[in-house]
Amino acid sequence: MIVDIRVLRRDFPTLAQIVNGHPLVYLDNAATTQKPQPVLDALNHYYRDTNANVHRASHALSGQATRAFEQAREKVARFIHAPSPSEIIWTRGTTEAINLVAFGFGRHFLQQDDEILVSTSEHHANIVPWQQVAAATGAVLKIIPLSGSAELDLAAAERLITPRTRLLAIGHVSNALGQVNPVAELIAMAKAVGAVTLVDGAQAVGHFPVDVQALGCDFYAFSGHKMFAPTGIGVLYGKTEWLEKMPPWQTGGEMIKTVSLEHTTFAEPPFKFEAGTPNIAGAIALGAAVDYLQGLDRAALQRHEHGLLTQLLNGLTAMDDIRVIGRPQAGSVSFVMDEVHPQDLATLLDMQGIAVRTGHHCAMPLMQALGLKNGTVRASLAFYNTEDDVAALLAGIDKARELL
Repeated sequence: MIVDIRVLRRDFPTLAQIVNGHPLVYLDNAATTQKPQPVLDALNHYYRDTNANVHRASHALSGQATRAFEQAREKVARFIHAPSPSEIIWTRGTTEAINLVAFGFGRHFLQQDDEILVSTSEHHANIVPWQQVAAATGAVLKIIPLSGSAELDLAAAERLITPRTRLLAIGHVSNALGQVNPVAELIAMAKAVGAVTLVDGAQAVGHFPVDVQALGCDFYAFSGHKMFAPTGIGVLYGKTEWLEKMPPWQTGGEMIKTVSLEHTTFAEPPFKFEAGTPNIAGAIALGAAVDYLQGLDRAALQRHEHGLLTQLLNGLTAMDDIRVIGRPQAGSVSFVMDEVHPQDLATLLDMQGIAVRTGHHCAMPLMQALGLKNGTVRASLAFYNTEDDVAALLAGIDKARELL
């Protein structure tokens, strides 16, 4: 199947804008992606035609909203090959999903001297919750270091995984460097000692298919807004055996089975973890994003993205004053320019209509380990980017150099 990216881009109204007098070149997709028209239509349709709460009323609108809401859950389950929709919990995003596991599993199933293993390259959302769990339980937080190429040191990981390891929490793709971590190998190592595994998939699901059963993880978390859906909606996949054991982390309406003034019994998963009115429109629109992605030739889009990545890396590495950090493989490319603050370079790019991200990318331990005091410039790709976008960034860097 041949994909015409220029035709496909017409689905994304935001990309047609003029910014600072130039056609927008949007290369900040690791922070959030743009939304296609079917997702915008799904949001509009819910609020315009079927706005009602779910699971609580017997009237027609509530019935329509509830069906669309639960159909979206089924779509997400199929999207990541989860065995059952009941293993899909709606959250506000990856961060809330990881916090749910930190509370429900970490604080109730870990104890003094148990070991939690994360890596140096994690996003703060997959470090801070485990620091809090360790402080509350007496568990020990251990860190997988980087190898010389800024990739995870698998040999060190093998040494760090011990019979006391109770949890491995690992990112699928580095949000800062675009490196794809060997999560299947790490999960297999952790499973060999009986550890529970959580994968932060925020930077993965928008770039390539994910199969949670093939990975063998216990939990998988991701955000809607990084895969062309709205902000404020995300997903936690969890194996039934753990969702049944874990206590609810928030309580209130919707998540109960019975309540008296003296005692409460809780609903079965996933509802046990969805207290209060959920982001109904966001969930339905996430389902629309899944439909949109699955209606495309994802293998062809992956090849297109890889071509853009190669073009970008070749262009950057040909510049004597640019240093690419790590070995980017999916989505993001981080780089620094000699003696230039990343923010200054990004500002000059923005003046040319080119949107990139600068700083520590919520990965300060990684930046510290790499000796990058001011962080990096990060250009992050999505399938709707073109060769012209990459060429514009490379030319924009040349132009910025002249102005500095």
